[in-house]
Amino acid sequence: QVQLVESGGGLVQAGGSLRLSCAASGSIFSGNSMAWYRQAPGKQRELVATIASIGTRRYVDSVKGRFTISRDNAKNMVYLQMNSLKPEDTAVYYCYAPRFEVWGQGTLVTVSS
Repeated sequence: QVQLVESGGGLVQAGGSLRLSCAASGSIFSGNSMAWYRQAPGKQRELVATIASIGTRRYVDSVKGRFTISRDNAKNMVYLQMNSLKPEDTAVYYCYAPRFEVWGQGTLVTVSS
């Protein structure tokens, strides 16, 4: 079964850190790029970061220098390390496999001021 399962969300104070994890089934992970999106209340879902199968990373400007996307190909895992969190980072974060158009269920990140 093709699926993505996120974990690691929660409540954190501004300036704090969280690490999100995404477990992917092997059929959609191996050799494919992966991405993290987020959707804040009342806003459209936006791309946060992508990582290619060879490790090339890209970020939306608002998280550059604060967030790091990574992958563990041996474990079929994708991570999003989020540092220096701000209240405007509050959103539901989704893992996404672009090639297969598969979304995870999302994990809520709440940053308090």
